[in-house]
Amino acid sequence: MTVLVLGSANADLVVSVPRRPAGGETVLGGDTVVLPGGKGANTAVAAARLGASVGFVGAVGLDQYGDLLLSSLSSSGVRTDFVRRSSRPTGIAYITVTPDGENSIVVAPGANSDLDVSDVDALTWDDVTVLVCSLEVPVTTVSHAVQIAASRGVRPVLNLSPVVEVPAGTLALLDPLIVNEHEAASLASSFEGLLDLGPRSAVVTLGALGAAVVTSSGVVTVNAPEVSVVDTTGAGDAFAGALAYGLSSGSSLADAAGFAARVAALSVTSAGAQPSYPTLEQVRKTR
Repeated sequence: MTVLVLGSANADLVVSVPRRPAGGETVLGGDTVVLPGGKGANTAVAAARLGASVGFVGAVGLDQYGDLLLSSLSSSGVRTDFVRRSSRPTGIAYITVTPDGENSIVVAPGANSDLDVSDVDALTWDDVTVLVCSLEVPVTTVSHAVQIAASRGVRPVLNLSPVVEVPAGTLALLDPLIVNEHEAASLASSFEGLLDLGPRSAVVTLGALGAAVVTSSGVVTVNAPEVSVVDTTGAGDAFAGALAYGLSSGSSLADAAGFAARVAALSVTSAGAQPSYPTLEQVRKTR
């Protein structure tokens, strides 16, 4: 196991709508589609589809949605023995998708809120080279995992989405911090300013424009291929998983980010999050 992912696992309830409703308005949509999702689970599946040896740390309920998520993780080759079954319901993301492929999401965390520092203490770190964390789970648990990873020589990566306050000591260990351009703007006045928050490096995802890699040497932009957008759900998680794959394979941060931008671009060409993630062979064809 070279990549360890800690984060949320949600059932995505997806409905296509002609437009987003205004306050107090009802809009008729298409049939609801239930898909496996959650930032953490998505990241783990994306990395595993590319060929990484991946373990996932999370919590799901004892319901049918929990079964769905465990099945999706396992079928993608993700190790699931670090996933705890909780008495709380599995997390659910309510997602609307407009004709241009853009989405709006409301998350009910459920079992994700039960993920605890004790779950981190129960982990084995043998052969782990990269830890990738995302939010939608308790910050205290994420911080604990990052600190332990760093103490064991494992490279800690945090996808700071959604943006919440993270202890300075945790930020100082990150290499890199991942945010999208909107999250970056809420944190700093410039991409370079992200390093003032403490991380050793940062990566800002820019959607169709690729990503910006921020280090003490400056900012380098990597491009994404031009694609036809169907659904952007989970694209940021695909990027995080692909970045982890690249880093665990020995790539530089810039090269890993360039590879991740291609993976994320491919993921938006079909519906859903996990079902849309490409294999390594599919990514190589985009060169």
